[in-house]
Amino acid sequence: MKAAGGEVPRHIGPYTVIACLDDEHGALYGPPPPVPERRFFARGSDGDTVLVCVPHPGVDPGRFAAEAGMSRYLLGTWTAPATWLAPPGEAPWHARAYEPALPLPMALAVLGGPLSEPTVRVLGAALADTLSVVHGQGLAHAGISPASVLLTAEGPRLTCFGAVRAAGPDGEPRYGLPGLETGSLAPEQAAGGHPRQPGDIHALGATLAYAATGHTVPERGEIPPVLRDVLTACLARDPAARPGTARLLEAFGSAAPDMPGTPGLSAAPGASTAPGTPEVPGPGWLPGRLVAALARQSAVLLAADIPVPDTVPSPPSPAPPVPPPSPAPSVPPPSSVPPGTAAPSHD
Repeated sequence: MKAAGGEVPRHIGPYTVIACLDDEHGALYGPPPPVPERRFFARGSDGDTVLVCVPHPGVDPGRFAAEAGMSRYLLGTWTAPATWLAPPGEAPWHARAYEPALPLPMALAVLGGPLSEPTVRVLGAALADTLSVVHGQGLAHAGISPASVLLTAEGPRLTCFGAVRAAGPDGEPRYGLPGLETGSLAPEQAAGGHPRQPGDIHALGATLAYAATGHTVPERGEIPPVLRDVLTACLARDPAARPGTARLLEAFGSAAPDMPGTPGLSAAPGASTAPGTPEVPGPGWLPGRLVAALARQSAVLLAADIPVPDTVPSPPSPAPPVPPPSPAPSVPPPSSVPPGTAAPSHD
């Protein structure tokens, strides 16, 4: 069995691998965009299914583990932080509970074309809202690309936090490094600059351009007219010329003022009902073909009959402190035991 990034391992940490999330043929036009990390569906000894991620060969394991640990402090409705980490001394991995999800490139392949303009607009509002929260924490996501966006029936999940930082250190060019999609990588980051928040805006624009056209660097005329100006601004080479998240939320909320009541779109809980208020994913936001693909994925994984080891691994390592300028948010501590394993005895 093969996937993007090489052979599929049989086991990762305490988990038995079932299948790959990312198909090496899952793209609309040609090969799929690079995936920032290798991602697998896997199962623990109690039958719980997880999505477990490991770094690409050549990626510094320490940087990968540090970014995974930091992701556990992320806030925002549409983030997908790591829940369990490899314990110290083991090869790095991180995992979260499974939910049916398709990477954006695979979703376009299933559809046989790009997402509709209303769906892209709502996807953009959800991701811009997520960035506004992450940026408010004093952080740069530094991992946005088509493959880092997972589509679920409830809304998108933004994954791969810190992929640019993990792929290569500041001061060294990042062109062609494992897992980095060239079109999504802001020019200043590709040249080796420290990932900053304007780089997230560039990556978001490239990702939404991909969702709307199948390309991260489309011709301007390929972008739907109502999204053309805002996405072009996101892709500006000058970081100072890129819009902020507030401007993006305004743009996505007012991009289609004559389309009220679009199926699957709803105002955010507690949000204003004034014109221009961005809508967020709600029930039915995805095309039926994608919903069917999610159901098939879930059924296949549920039916998978694989042997699982009856082992008890060491507890995951504690989360690292959040660096300045933003203190660690007050959030409940993550579980110290991966799913599918028994808690260690204290006898």
